[in-house]
Amino acid sequence: MSTQTIPRPPRTRRRAGSAGGEHASLISRPRFLTYGLLLAFVLGSVFPLWWSFIVASHESAVVRERIPPLLPGGNFFANAGEVFDTVPFWLALGNSLIVATTVTVSVVLFGTLAGYAFARLRFSGSNALFAFVVATLAVPTQLGIIPLYIAMTSYGWQGQLAAVIVPNLVTAFGVFWMRQYLVGALPHELLEAARVDGCSMIRTFWHVVLPIARPAAAILGLFTFMHSWNDFLWPLVVLDAQNPTVQVALERLQAGYYTNYSLVLAGTTLATIPILLVFVIFGKQIVANIAQGAVKG
Repeated sequence: MSTQTIPRPPRTRRRAGSAGGEHASLISRPRFLTYGLLLAFVLGSVFPLWWSFIVASHESAVVRERIPPLLPGGNFFANAGEVFDTVPFWLALGNSLIVATTVTVSVVLFGTLAGYAFARLRFSGSNALFAFVVATLAVPTQLGIIPLYIAMTSYGWQGQLAAVIVPNLVTAFGVFWMRQYLVGALPHELLEAARVDGCSMIRTFWHVVLPIARPAAAILGLFTFMHSWNDFLWPLVVLDAQNPTVQVALERLQAGYYTNYSLVLAGTTLATIPILLVFVIFGKQIVANIAQGAVKG
């Protein structure tokens, strides 16, 4: 019997470093233009903070020099001490911390509750009510200052932190933000499984909805804390000089005919430190929550 040999297909050699096939060819390394743009954005973001620190560490006349210095001086601690002597800055820092923390926790909690209700609970008038909540975003905040001030005065809260905290416990943006996230991230099947297992409404929210909403809640909490910390107009109207927040205390530093820019920017630098600490402490958790939510989505 004659045996017939079957020809083998030719072998294809892969080049070194071509593992991954076509996917490897789609990945390109960042070029010089990318690094240049990133460096420009970083410098543009850091320079205002650096310039504030430079002016805060020199005399006030440094802002009027033709060639301003780019290196810090040695007067920062003296200017910072003068800030604490001029205004009750420790009290202002404590008040801002209380206001920002309380408002942040409340906005995240109630925003997640309302967002879950609008996203997955069926009740009559939900669409019209949500449209009304979104429509309130178009109303300028300044329009409500006078009636809100009258209400706070009638409650006896003028000059107290309650007048700053209570009107901001729930925001329309927080409800809208959490609702839009939960519509796409919270499946109906998961809620049905929780109901089959006998979970109550509160238990379903705590053990099912809240872990899924954590990435959006982290971003909402960060934005709310920054907004509450930097809020100026309403605390200026309703609080007095004896019980200020940080921004109101900074405004007291520049009252009068002459503005000591070193003093003002020293206070501004001190007021920026808590925000930076929040980014340093919670930055990794926020990025991890966003990545986790992206993987789950």
